[in-house]
Amino acid sequence: MKHTHTYTQRTRRGPGPARRIGRSLALVLPVVLVLSGTLAVTKVQWTTTDPDQSVLAASDVAELDSTERAKPRAPHEVLQDKLLMELQDEDPGVALTHLQEAVNERPSLAKHCTAIARALGRAAVRAYGPTRAQGFARPVCDTSYATGVAAQFA
Repeated sequence: MKHTHTYTQRTRRGPGPARRIGRSLALVLPVVLVLSGTLAVTKVQWTTTDPDQSVLAASDVAELDSTERAKPRAPHEVLQDKLLMELQDEDPGVALTHLQEAVNERPSLAKHCTAIARALGRAAVRAYGPTRAQGFARPVCDTSYATGVAAQFA
């Protein structure tokens, strides 16, 4: 005698809880996202009454008087411009030597050394090409010059 088991599959009546939750989220979530984005945009202060906080248009720049334009430059900016001119007039090796000397004389310039050396590296590539510019590399500011050279032609 053979035993055969009959298996009756239980059928669900209606959608299960997961399907109901999924459908509810599919309807509600886009509405919530749109409303939250709209509310976020409405809370942004688009205008300001403080003239110091306003954004200048291109036409406003021409109206600035000469005293506002002639602000004193930071020492590291002056040094970078001087070294970039030396790089053009002589070679990157001279500029790197003078950078190292300037940092040794004024330790406050050390925090700007890497940025200046990278700028020198980029300028050297433009002036001498990548291969020749790399030949001037020195261990000034943790090889930042070489990083500037590599970044320019990569």
